[in-house]
Amino acid sequence: MAPIDPTSSTDFSPATQSGWRRRWFLIIFHHSPGAPRHFDLLLIFAILVSVMIVLLDSVAAIHARWFMWLLAVEWIFTVFFTIEYVVRLCVVKRPWHYATSSWGVIDLLSILPTYISLMLPGGQALMVVRILRILRVFRVLKLTQYLAEGNLLVTAMMRSRRKIFLFISALMTIVVIFAAIMYLIEGPAHGFTSIPTSMYWAIVTMATVGYGDISPQTSLGRIVTSILILIGYSIIAVPTGIYTAELADTLRGSSPDAIRDKRDCPACGLEGHDPQANFCRHCAHALASSTS
Repeated sequence: MAPIDPTSSTDFSPATQSGWRRRWFLIIFHHSPGAPRHFDLLLIFAILVSVMIVLLDSVAAIHARWFMWLLAVEWIFTVFFTIEYVVRLCVVKRPWHYATSSWGVIDLLSILPTYISLMLPGGQALMVVRILRILRVFRVLKLTQYLAEGNLLVTAMMRSRRKIFLFISALMTIVVIFAAIMYLIEGPAHGFTSIPTSMYWAIVTMATVGYGDISPQTSLGRIVTSILILIGYSIIAVPTGIYTAELADTLRGSSPDAIRDKRDCPACGLEGHDPQANFCRHCAHALASSTS
């Protein structure tokens, strides 16, 4: 399955209809064979290697021996991703719209920690610098732009967000009720020192994790706990079912019979129109005749 063009779900459009900005827009934002596909593969390789550098840098022995080399490679990738981010802003018609989009925020997160770490010298900032280093793993989120399957998963999640939100709201209601009951039954003497603490116990119990750091000591408390465990088992599959149903609908919508054709709009460059469409759904420019 070909990667889904991010322009098919946003209103990103080229800054100009000719010249280098339009050429680079097609290379960066499209995924057709040729230069756009090669650019995607280069970015995927850079993302994977840069994340691997972050993982290796967290190993004390490797960090002590290869710190300077890892730092040099990290700066090479940071400069590369910075140039990519700036070029993206230059070639789109509305740079601020892209900068505040989910993809723009992810791109910024992939480069910002390295630059911020330069502004935090001194031993008192070591913990902050360490956190910033770990934040570089956000680069792995950039991969979702180039994987069609990743876009399908995100689409299914967005379509099921309201149902999942309602489910979580109902779940939190159950947690609060059982937490209050256990706070009254067990009390501080048995570790249930407050309702928030009891809520932690209820969540752990419903998830069937059972850390055991807080546990009921009375017979009535154990009966309530047993009921909550049964409730947890009975509803734990609900969000999975909701998401699976939406994912199935999304997959049916992206089947070969439902997939849009690959015609580019000659004016704005948008891909993915309906096979029967005669005009671009973004700028209303006339499309070439469908070959399907």
